Parts: sequence; C-alpha cells; structure tokens
Amino acid sequence: MLKAVLFDVDGTIAETEELHRRAFNAAFAELGLDLSWSQDEYRGLLRVTGGKERITAYFRAKGVEMPADEVAGIHRRKTEIYVDDLTAGRITLRPGVQRLWKQLRTEGVPMGIATTTTEANVDSLLAPVLGPEWRGHFACIVAGDQVPKKKPAPDVYLACLNRLGIAASEAVAIEDSQGGIGAARAAGIPVVVTPSSYTDQDDFSRADCVLPSLGDPEQPWDAAQPGFPRRWVDLDDLRRIVAQAGQG
Repeated sequence: MLKAVLFDVDGTIAETEELHRRAFNAAFAELGLDLSWSQDEYRGLLRVTGGKERITAYFRAKGVEMPADEVAGIHRRKTEIYVDDLTAGRITLRPGVQRLWKQLRTEGVPMGIATTTTEANVDSLLAPVLGPEWRGHFACIVAGDQVPKKKPAPDVYLACLNRLGIAASEAVAIEDSQGGIGAARAAGIPVVVTPSSYTDQDDFSRADCVLPSLGDPEQPWDAAQPGFPRRWVDLDDLRRIVAQAGQG
C-alpha cells in the first residue's frame, strides 16, 4: 500500500542543473579562477553528488588538493548566485509536478523531499512556486547536508522513512538519475525515473519505471507508455507500481 511519495529535487522537480553549472562558472570567474565547466564536462561531474564534493573531485583529478575552506568559499558564492537566479524566476517546474502534488494533497497521500542539495536551495526553488509556507506541503524534508552520506548512499531516503514511520515498500521515489536510483534502491524503495537533460544517458536499468516526465494533460508524453492509460502519471499509476514492486 502506497503511504508516501518521495521526490528528488535537482533534475526531477525542475531542470536546475544548467542553472547550477552557470552559477559555478560565475563563481569561478568572480573568484579569479581560470575555469569554466562545459555542459559535457558538467554532465560527467554530476556523477559526484554534492557541490563541494564536485569541486573537490574536479581539482583532485587535476592533481590539486583544494583546501576545504577554499572549496567552501567557492561553493558559498556559487549558491548565492544560484539562489539569486531562482529568485529572479529563471526556472519552472517540470511537466506534471504541480499537478501530481495537488492530487496527492487532495487524496491525503503524504509527500516528502529527499535531496542531495541544501534545504536553502530547495527553499529558493519552491517558495516562489508554493509560497513562503511551502514546507507545510511536505511531511518530511531531508537534504544532503542533514545526513552523514549523500546519494547514492541511502541516508536521505532512510531518514524520510524514519520520520514518516513507514516501511520502504510503502513509499515510491521519483528520481532523475542513476545515483538517485542507487540511493532509493539501497533503502529498498521502488523508483520511478523521469530523466533530465543532464541524466538522459544514465543507466536506468534498476528503476521500476522510466518515463519522459510526469506529464500533464496540457503537456502529455509524445507517445503512450506501456501500462499507462493516459499520457501522464497519476496516483493510481504510482499505487500500481508500488504494488507490482512488492510482488517482485
């Protein structure tokens, strides 16, 4: 029985990764670093979850051990730029997200957020959409800076399950990446994947279901998907996916 739907943020709720990449490059330029990540380069860097971890891994691959305080400074400025861009309304939610949220609230199914990014970044994304009291829409919010290990470790998902008081088989995760699948799977949670522009080349073989997006009547999928009566996802579809996962 489905008792909660848990959402990743970056790439899943909104196509934020390009905004992140531009914010990184703007921070590098401001801080005098001769560095600019291309889209192809950033696609590879996304294999490393967490902004500070991504910076550290990049420099380490170049043979440079960047001091932690310098990494934190770069990331702090990047986050400021990213938040400013979000506040300016330079991004929208992916198709079907708000529609599905509304249906879940109407039918009393709790929603949670399980993300690698910070809660401050989530606030900057969702406050303009849902209002300053956006946290009230979610039964649990677990960010990457609140747990020992980030995805693909299962920590954020295990924390959500603990806070909700439910079993892994009673939840479903909505993700966009291979690392997100790994995190949900490690927690024992079924996974629906809607690939983003930066993760569409990932390996999704461990997902229970891979779809173009959550879809909308106004923005339906280009083609019908096997097992789905409409060209979008609704609560009945998620219940079916969870039930089928429990039979596997």
